Amino acid sequence: GARIFGVLKGAVDGGLDIPHSSKRFPGYNTESGEYDAGAHRSRILGEHISSYMQSLLDEDEDAYKRQFATYRKEGIMPDMIEEMYTKAHAAIRADPSPSPKKEKPEGYKPKSYKRQRMSLQQRKGRVAQQKAAFLALH
Repeated sequence: GARIFGVLKGAVDGGLDIPHSSKRFPGYNTESGEYDAGAHRSRILGEHISSYMQSLLDEDEDAYKRQFATYRKEGIMPDMIEEMYTKAHAAIRADPSPSPKKEKPEGYKPKSYKRQRMSLQQRKGRVAQQKAAFLALH
């Protein structure tokens, strides 16, 4: 959905020649048929998030604390959102290579939620237990 259009916009801004239409970007007005690049830029820089944060802060502080707990922990206020995104974009332009992955500790085994496979003998024993429990009730 929407994330692919963000990727498309970034790729086009980065200089890739990708056939596309600006009709799919935020800021396009279907009635007038015009594209407003300023509206798209404000969306990229998170002004919609900033205004939502401010409205929650004014109206319902408990909801604000729940919704933006991580932002509060980092000390980010509504008026700092645009600056945060601008810094992130500048850092990406300075060094676009992905950050190195952390080494996993020795003996690391990812958590598995899959049930361990039972042997035939275990399955037969389980069925026998279930039969006995059922017959004991009836």
